Amino acid sequence: MNLPEPRAILTLLKPITWFPPMWAFACGSITGSETIKQHLPIFFLGLLLTGPLVCASSQAVNDWYDRHVDAINEPDRPIPSGRIPGSWGLYIAIIWSLISLYAASYLGVMGFLATVLALVLAWLYSMPPIRFKNNGWIGNLACGVSYEGLAWITGATLLSGGSIPNKPSLLLAGLYSASAHGIMTLNDFKAIEGDRQMGVRSLPVQLGAKRAAQFSAAFMLIPQILVMILLSYWDKQGYAIVIGALMIGQVFLLVDFLKRPIQKALFYSGFGVPLLVSGMMVAAFAVNSMEMGS
Repeated sequence: MNLPEPRAILTLLKPITWFPPMWAFACGSITGSETIKQHLPIFFLGLLLTGPLVCASSQAVNDWYDRHVDAINEPDRPIPSGRIPGSWGLYIAIIWSLISLYAASYLGVMGFLATVLALVLAWLYSMPPIRFKNNGWIGNLACGVSYEGLAWITGATLLSGGSIPNKPSLLLAGLYSASAHGIMTLNDFKAIEGDRQMGVRSLPVQLGAKRAAQFSAAFMLIPQILVMILLSYWDKQGYAIVIGALMIGQVFLLVDFLKRPIQKALFYSGFGVPLLVSGMMVAAFAVNSMEMGS
């Protein structure tokens, strides 16, 4: 029996993708606890779960069910290239999902249920016949909710001793989930031809590259504007100003992206998105300061 190469397994699990849900979990944790130092075991287990376990599972699931599309778009990836032979891609996805559930059992009922929901979304995103990914509007929403909102709310809940997060934290989780819809669209520009051939109706396939780029930009910017308005309403103008400054940098980069979306989507992911997620952390500390002041 041919076994997959260890390096190919790591490539399949895509460590570079683990950052967004780990970051969202950290942001939620900050809103749910005055001092994370008091809850370090839960915090680090949550980070392990959201990134190297659940997110990695979702990447394996996605690559298995996308192997035919990847054979067109990215034939060098582990499964179409044969570095992960046979059905090992599916086996790894199942094994990693089970390991995720086992780790989640140490985070209480809320942590376990959140993990179950995240894994269900991951499998439904890629697996026929539901395959949320086949429609860019629904698929990107499922990813945004799982990667940002669910991770944020889970962090806030676990670090507050199981209490339901406060309204400001929930509102921010929802808004940054919406912004993640735009971030997910950035990933679709590199795969337009393969998606079109295989019937994956990503936003660039449905709308064309330029209109999809405009929608992506709107999804990223509008929630941040609403976050600034909310922070100002909550008398946290200083935090709102910092987020506004980060948005100015994004707008400068978006100008080039909107002109050449296919060529510049990866560049914007690398330089514009970090400004957006930095604003997430700023907003989380704003909510934390509200808790400490109450």
